[in-house]
Amino acid sequence: MAESFHARIQSALMQVHSPRHGTDVYTAELTRDIATTKSGKVRLTLLLTPADEPSLARDVRQALERLEGVTEVFVTVKDPTPQGAPGGRALPVMNEPAARPVPQPQQPKHYPNLGRVIAVSSGKGGVGKSTVATNLAAALAARGMRVGLMDADVYGPNIPRMMGVNEPPPVINEKIIPLEAHGVKIMSLGFLIDRDQPAIWRGPIVMKIVNQFLGDVAWGQLDFLIVDMPPGTGDAQLSLVQATPVHGAVIVTTPQEVAVGDALRGVKMFERVNVPVLGVVENMSWLECPHCGKPMAIFGEGGGERLATECGIPLLAQIPLHPPVRQGGDTGQPIVVADRASSAAKALDDLAIRIMESAQVAAV
Repeated sequence: MAESFHARIQSALMQVHSPRHGTDVYTAELTRDIATTKSGKVRLTLLLTPADEPSLARDVRQALERLEGVTEVFVTVKDPTPQGAPGGRALPVMNEPAARPVPQPQQPKHYPNLGRVIAVSSGKGGVGKSTVATNLAAALAARGMRVGLMDADVYGPNIPRMMGVNEPPPVINEKIIPLEAHGVKIMSLGFLIDRDQPAIWRGPIVMKIVNQFLGDVAWGQLDFLIVDMPPGTGDAQLSLVQATPVHGAVIVTTPQEVAVGDALRGVKMFERVNVPVLGVVENMSWLECPHCGKPMAIFGEGGGERLATECGIPLLAQIPLHPPVRQGGDTGQPIVVADRASSAAKALDDLAIRIMESAQVAAV
């Protein structure tokens, strides 16, 4: 039975074509460290260079997920080194003797100086994820916390504009010195590339950028590192959780069902990689009528609460649609700094308090 299962895994991998090699990923020896469990879990390493198609990781995972008897698939993407050429073809069963030792996956590195690492993520773009990340960081700093803000959205780095700083950061003793604004230390790819330069990078390069921002930036001692993730459930999210332990994730959505459905996948992704989901933030919950003051649910209502209930996690905040929030994002003035008395700023400040409570840090 075990040999049949292994043979079917090999056959599935041989159906995934690598354009660069002109053959399948198995024959091209792009797969290694393949391991299975009796319960149907499959784990392997996929060797990809920047010249390979990033969709190969997805294709490999989907090919294995279609196999009868496979319950979960874990694909670790690595950039091969001269010493990293794959060796034999053993397909060991976990907890049983293997034909050759199977290297253990690299453990995330703990950076004690970074404090609590909080990922702010979303299932889709346009829901205000970066707005939440910048205002959360500024609100935490206003409450006396030592805060860093890391822009992991390498494909659309908007943090420089939203925080009002954008210049090449200095380098001292081979360490990048983060820029600062509103009491927050900031690092973004936007500081390092031209405004019109597209980031056309594959998974291994994204992983290198995430690791460099964690280890090669002189953050100093932080209480919180807020990480603004790109939309979706791709390379940047996996790179972060593989690079360092993440205290928790905050999922941002709008009330409409299209956004909620995508946000659900974001929740499940973090749960699958053992990152606690601290809760849901519903952005653009309503617009206060400028004439009568009554809330108008432009994007529907209740989506964030339904998502939180379905996933068994808290609804951390409902943030109203407030035009000065958008204006502050364009001018580098987060609403929690520009207008602390506004309803949106109060909701975002309450979110900061709840994040501090989750980390067992006393609010001030």
